[in-house]
Amino acid sequence: MADMMALSTVYNHYLTTYANDTVSRYDTHKKSELRSIYNSIVKMNKESPLYLLNQSNETKAYAVRLKEGARELHNTIASLSSEEEIGLLNRKDGYSSDENIATAEYIGSETDKDKIPAYSLEVRALASPQENLGTFLANEPAGMQPGTYSFDIHVHNLNYEFQYTIGAQDTNKDIQEKLARLVNGAKIGIEAEVRTSEDSESTALMLRSLSTGNSDRAGGSFTVSDDNTSQARGSVAYFGIGDVARPARDAEVIVNGETQYLPTNKFKLDNTYEIELRGVLSPDGESTTIHVKNDTESMRKNLQALADGYNSFIDSVTGNGESDTKSAFLLREMRGLIGTYGDALGLSGMEFGKDGKLTFNANVVNEFDFDDKKVDAAFRGIQNFGASLLRKTSQISLNPMEYVDKKIVAYKNPTHENFATPYITSEYSGMMFNSYC
Repeated sequence: MADMMALSTVYNHYLTTYANDTVSRYDTHKKSELRSIYNSIVKMNKESPLYLLNQSNETKAYAVRLKEGARELHNTIASLSSEEEIGLLNRKDGYSSDENIATAEYIGSETDKDKIPAYSLEVRALASPQENLGTFLANEPAGMQPGTYSFDIHVHNLNYEFQYTIGAQDTNKDIQEKLARLVNGAKIGIEAEVRTSEDSESTALMLRSLSTGNSDRAGGSFTVSDDNTSQARGSVAYFGIGDVARPARDAEVIVNGETQYLPTNKFKLDNTYEIELRGVLSPDGESTTIHVKNDTESMRKNLQALADGYNSFIDSVTGNGESDTKSAFLLREMRGLIGTYGDALGLSGMEFGKDGKLTFNANVVNEFDFDDKKVDAAFRGIQNFGASLLRKTSQISLNPMEYVDKKIVAYKNPTHENFATPYITSEYSGMMFNSYC
């Protein structure tokens, strides 16, 4: 049991400190990709010398941060690319004629704009969550006897019981705030807050589902009851939290004249666009057009995203600056990589600064003539730079220990067959457990 608790603590620390808030679709992998990673680890472990690590907390945090930064940059470059490496930075940019109604991200693989379909979109209703608004009660001693009470919330086919105690001096607001903390702390897909009346004389407990859409489609609705609860009853009726103030609703959209009902405000449109609904079309409004931007606008956005992603990576790993020996080694490698493609970067509006970051001048791209061979050569150079960054981030993710302080103890004997060991990977993963086990 103690081991499970330690593992849970480590996992939660990793997620809250280093990992991204969201998971990208580029974090998923095919079996062949996972097999390739496994084979690379085996080869790396066969050839790696034995070394002693600097066991400081700073070194451990740096290695984890480096791996996460490399993964994030890899995903950024991948998001600007088609399925094949030859399409690097050739991703089209989705376009919505009215971003107050909907935004669009192009997720298809086609690069010929003439073959990418356009859509007409009308939003009649947004998907909304279910809300239960309780009774507004004056901020005075609760009209319930002191004791232990409980109620049940049924959501997503699961039943959760909440127990709490009412003291002799507790006011209605005290109890409502206590219940809000209980529900929010449970993280069951329901959020709670205490609402104040317009005259500020009374408060009510409001419960809202995190999911949207009709319960028949998305399972977003919930019920609150104390009919079969284990402790004293009465709190549901007293606070009025069993009453539905607004039921969950599906989004209603018309795509190219066809009406669709969707459980969320974010959806994929024919695997070509990812749409996020933001507003409802006014009675006299015009339908929103979903398409892709022209080559100049798409390239400008791609190059800016590349520069931003690269700079975020540098920020995440430089720590105390270039004087930090761990960061200096990595920065030298990145400078060498950029130097190889300096001419292409310059022609595309990219400039490498003394701080190790890239700056992008969008005006250079605005003047591009896509029929110019010079522009074509520059773009091919940028594509090669992106491909090199992809390979480099994969290498860093595979072995972040290459960039931490360590002392070589012994090399593998090159005249004998060396067996694969989990040495490097266990050193990396073990660092996250040292402080907890």
